[in-house]
Amino acid sequence: MNDAVSPGVSAVIPVRGRVAATERTLAALRAAADRCPEPVEILLVDDSGRADTDRHRAHCERHGARYLRGPRHVGAKRNLGVRRASHDLLLFIDSDCRASPDLLERYVAAIRSSDAAGLAGPTSVEASPTAVHRVMRHSALLHGDLERPATGGALEWATTSNLLLRRAVFEAVGGFVEESLTVVSGEDVDLGIRLSAHGFRILAEPEAEVVHDRLSSDSVRAVWRRLYGYGRSEQWLTVVHPDRREPRWNPVVAVGGAAVAALAAAPATRGRSLALVPAAAALALGLRAGARHSPGRGVRGVADAFACAALESAFDVGAAVAAFQLRRPGLLFSGFRPTPRGAHDA
Repeated sequence: MNDAVSPGVSAVIPVRGRVAATERTLAALRAAADRCPEPVEILLVDDSGRADTDRHRAHCERHGARYLRGPRHVGAKRNLGVRRASHDLLLFIDSDCRASPDLLERYVAAIRSSDAAGLAGPTSVEASPTAVHRVMRHSALLHGDLERPATGGALEWATTSNLLLRRAVFEAVGGFVEESLTVVSGEDVDLGIRLSAHGFRILAEPEAEVVHDRLSSDSVRAVWRRLYGYGRSEQWLTVVHPDRREPRWNPVVAVGGAAVAALAAAPATRGRSLALVPAAAALALGLRAGARHSPGRGVRGVADAFACAALESAFDVGAAVAAFQLRRPGLLFSGFRPTPRGAHDA
């Protein structure tokens, strides 16, 4: 831990690969730092392969950032960055996000005039011409947590794509977890829950915006990987915070159950029971698509709603897989409640 803590902002960026996107992040942060009324340092914590490491080092030198070699887990990376940081304010931002020019200026002005433990701004995803981006633009599973600070008010937790915390409160709760089911995802929710449990407040700062690189949501593969990881991490959160566990219908589990029943009955029904499987899948998809469809959007809107529902099934697959990885079969029928029991769900 650095004992010589001074007023200012230490921006911590965990990374693996993503060389081009990370240089854009560094450049945007340097521009924001030039407008900040307090000192700013940028720390890049990396565990890339040799070729990417050399490029990250060069980009850090170009943009005045400190390069740190770190562990694989993203929470451990951020903790290492904090231990090596010099200032009393910590900005957590992802390596594929770009700070707005006035981000640090806004954050410093707001937190110095507040007793809040931290501030969180919205993360907007860069526009993309792809059909996948159009289909998933209104997916709450994919974008809801990133955009939530845009509505203002108090937050129990916020994504580490755009989060400012006082170093003292971060250290008071022990920082990020360094071991979890997934290498990345869920550690920010866990930190926020622990901060709130200790009585610390995180406030939304709607104008403090960062822009998320579009590459994370403009292809089927990218969306599937993100949502699959979200599903797995949320089940881990139900184990770490059992008070947040609630009964939940998992469509993938329902279709799987229908498949088992259909196969068991196949000999007696001469295979007719197998029709139960596509029927169950169609019902599950239709129910989710209905919740995603906005009236008046025509045939294209209906098609987009079904495509969105199909891609969102990656979340359900991840949740089901996590139940087995965690050896908690009961998680097949439950999920993580994002708000405290009794709180109003927005």
